[in-house]
Amino acid sequence: MTTSFAAVLDRAARHHGGPDGLEARLAATPWRARTAEELRAVPDDRFLAEATRVIFQAGFDWAAIDRRWPEFEAAFEGFDPARWSLMSDDDLDRLMAAPGIVRNAAKLRSVGGNAAFFSGVARSHGSVAAWILTFPASRYMELVRELKTRGDRLGGKTGQLLLRRMGVPSLICSDDVVKALIMAEVVSKAPSSVKDFAAVQAALDRWQAETGFDLTRISRILALSVG
Repeated sequence: MTTSFAAVLDRAARHHGGPDGLEARLAATPWRARTAEELRAVPDDRFLAEATRVIFQAGFDWAAIDRRWPEFEAAFEGFDPARWSLMSDDDLDRLMAAPGIVRNAAKLRSVGGNAAFFSGVARSHGSVAAWILTFPASRYMELVRELKTRGDRLGGKTGQLLLRRMGVPSLICSDDVVKALIMAEVVSKAPSSVKDFAAVQAALDRWQAETGFDLTRISRILALSVG
């Protein structure tokens, strides 16, 4: 049976000097969860921009991408999804010669794929944020699968990190979170199958009912519970 979240919380507190020490670590997270109203106000181009940032940071020095980010914004002309959904070979050639950005053709092409994806959900729901808000916490793992299957290079932690940075309460299956999920007998390995995702969602539902915590807080406590 899945471990109660009280046990996870107790273990995290013991690792970090008690409840006050744990709260201090939780308060240090750089990304704050947004309210639904705040999320609705985020324009679609910011979702495409942040998706691009997390894709380029994957397997790379995060700080180096952050330092170069003004050059990315300039090269992609502000990341308008409608414009980049029509990304051409000429665009790619220009980007591969642009100063200041990382010239990785596969990652550069992902901007076009994700622009088309985001443009599609915006047409059907009004905006990317409005589409995301159709997935309550009880369907979080379904949203993660949607990013993986419909987006370009938005599987695994990349899509989850995009959601966290955009202020969506979210679980990130980092190495430490996966270890905690295994310790809690939710999964036996990093979740990858439909069955694994269902098991993680069921655990999240139980833990939210038990604690009233949002998914970001649950995720952070899970990570801090392993050391």
